[in-house]
Order: sequence, then C-alpha cells, then structure tokens
Amino acid sequence: MNEIMNSGIFVYGVIPLLICLARIIDVTLGTMRVIMVTKGSKILAPILGFFEILIWLLAIGQVMQNLTNIMNYFAYALGFALGNYVGILIEHKLALGVMAIRIITRKDASDLIEFLKNSNLGVTVVNAEGTTGPVHVIYTIVKRSNLPNIIVNIKKFNPNAFYSLEDIRFASGGVFPAKSLWWKSKFVPFFDIRKAK
Repeated sequence: MNEIMNSGIFVYGVIPLLICLARIIDVTLGTMRVIMVTKGSKILAPILGFFEILIWLLAIGQVMQNLTNIMNYFAYALGFALGNYVGILIEHKLALGVMAIRIITRKDASDLIEFLKNSNLGVTVVNAEGTTGPVHVIYTIVKRSNLPNIIVNIKKFNPNAFYSLEDIRFASGGVFPAKSLWWKSKFVPFFDIRKAK
C-alpha cells in the first residue's frame, strides 16, 4: 500500500486530480450557497456552507501536506476556476427565484399585454412620457424558469421594446401568489422563510 501511495502516478496524478475535484465541488457548493443567501434561505444556505468548508478543508489539507508538488497548486487553481463555471451552469439550469420585468414600449402593447395575462401573469400598465413621446410601461413578475419564453414573446410582439430585469427576493399576493416561489416548487415544502422570521 505504501508503494502505491508513494508512486509517481499517485503523487503527481491521483492526488492533484482529487484536489481538483474537491475544489470543483466546494466552489460549486459555495456558488449555490451565495445564491441561497441572496434568496433568503435560512436553512439550505448553512447546510451548503457546512459541506463547502468541509470539502475545502480536505483539499487544502492535501495541498499543505505536499507543498513541494507543483501539480497540487495547479490542480487547486484549476478546480477553483472549474467550480465557478460549474456553479454558474447549475444555477442557470435550476433558474431559482423570480424576476421583475419592466417593459417600455412606444408601439401599441395590447397584444403583448394580452399574452402576459393569458400566461397567468399579473400585469400592471402605466401610461408615461418618454424622451421621444408617450410610452407604455408594463410591469410583471415571472419565475426565472419562464423568463426565456417571456423574453422571446416580448421581442415577437414589440421588437423595439426596452426591457429590464431585476431579481426579486420575495413576492406576495396579486396574480403571482407566494406559494409558487422557488423554495416551494424546487425543494422541501416545509422550508418556509416567512415562518422562520
């Protein structure tokens, strides 16, 4: 066993690979933890933080035990970079949370408004004055998972419309009820932030 542990393949191949994998996992967990913190998750964020730091300690421990092995440094840095990438990919796939969309259009927006209403979204329309004249300002809140479809249809109905997106930490009432927020649909139903306050 000692021969395997001290072999060149293990020292310069297996240990750096394990360090890299540990960093990918812990940085991915860190990315998800930060997202959960911004979403106000008082239960999931600490759990992710616990596993993130545990895995990080294992990875840094291996680096510190083998300070003369330059491959460990590269593996550590590569794992950090890949962990950020993987964390972002996972966050995009999960599409957690809700977004507020503000749409400003000069063109008649009745078709777009009708589409949004038919998509079971609450819609608020305000007539306003822009730099180039009268405009319609449309507000709605959507799940992030539905965002690509909504944006495609904004461009379809009003190709020159200006729109902006904002993350929403919490929404309640109206046509977009709180029960359809991300923690109720993606995770365990009894994790309710409002009860923990």
